[in-house]
Amino acid sequence: MDWSHLWLYVSPPVLGGIIGYFTNDIAIKMLFRPYRAIYIAGRRVPFTPGLIPGNQERLAKNISNTIMGSLLTPQELQNLARRLLQTERVQAAILWLLQLAIEQIKTDKNQNSAKIAAGILRDLLGESLPRLLKVLARREDFLEGQINQIFDQILLEFQLSEEQATRLVDWLLEVILPPDMLRQAIIDFLTDRTIQIIDDGFREKTSGTYWVVANLFGLRNTLTRLRTFCLDEKEATNTRLQEFTQDLQMRDRIRKLLQNLSLQNLPMGTVRQLRRTTRESVRHYLQNSGSDFLQGLTDSVDWENIAVVLLNRLSSSPVVSTSLEVMSQELAIILDKYLEKDLEAIVAQVIPILSIDEVIVDRVKSTSPADLEAAIEGIVKNELQAIVTLGGVLGFVIGLLQAVFLILSQY
Repeated sequence: MDWSHLWLYVSPPVLGGIIGYFTNDIAIKMLFRPYRAIYIAGRRVPFTPGLIPGNQERLAKNISNTIMGSLLTPQELQNLARRLLQTERVQAAILWLLQLAIEQIKTDKNQNSAKIAAGILRDLLGESLPRLLKVLARREDFLEGQINQIFDQILLEFQLSEEQATRLVDWLLEVILPPDMLRQAIIDFLTDRTIQIIDDGFREKTSGTYWVVANLFGLRNTLTRLRTFCLDEKEATNTRLQEFTQDLQMRDRIRKLLQNLSLQNLPMGTVRQLRRTTRESVRHYLQNSGSDFLQGLTDSVDWENIAVVLLNRLSSSPVVSTSLEVMSQELAIILDKYLEKDLEAIVAQVIPILSIDEVIVDRVKSTSPADLEAAIEGIVKNELQAIVTLGGVLGFVIGLLQAVFLILSQY
């Protein structure tokens, strides 16, 4: 063996390793580069752009099909939704939303929440409630228990105190039945026909001494003169009536009468009849005029101020604060039951809405070749380097085999 020709035996494995190494490295680089097509004399240079940039749209569709067909299947999305929507997580989310809503109400400077609540109250009490009452009032037993309870516990036991009776008597004698009003009532009562009826009745139905007086003198002239006196002498009549009221102690008599006035003094049958009549009156009133009353009341109420007061009270109420966790738990349980039954249908409706495949395609297409190369290298960097190294090793082995074959051929 001529050792002067040693380079002939060493160069094949060395050159094979170098060529294998750099050939694989260039091939991998050509997957991504060049990023754009290169033109010389108006003709595109072959293998430009790189394989992936030149087929990026097709690559995006293949990636989308692979992910949607093998990874994000409807069954996998359902399992993912079940893990995300566990009762504990849903309860925590609902509790957070409720607490956020309470804080928003507290810091709502534009009072948008109050306006919404005012609209709800106005619609509920001004529109919905009157229609509902009108329908419910047609039932025979509508509010029967409630009205009977009010009647038995309030009206039946109600009795005026001495002060209340005194105030009521003063109001009756000063506003309803003052002397001038009594004088006018006497004048209106003593018409010619009324006087004639009273006089005839007195003459026919009296006997003894009263019959003699009635037939000799009668009541016509007396009643006529009384009416004339009331018409001509107004001030004198009013004074006489006031003195007459004081002399007869009408104020004290009426006060005692009002104090002793109570439904408990009436017979049991009368009380039952009165209670039934009261119930029927309330029911008929609600059926016929209740809606108009509530609508008129609604128009006169400042619902925004009421809503502001109500929301402020609710937002600072300890009961509401302690009830948020219970409310969130109940809502989470309801939502869990609903999802358990209809999760498959919901996911089937959500997939077209999310358009995950289109999102993947658009995302891959909008990614620049450089970023795409960096992303792929970040995922399979070690594997790509192993391919390059393997190319060098294979080239070295093939060159070594050539050197061995060359040495053997010398013998």
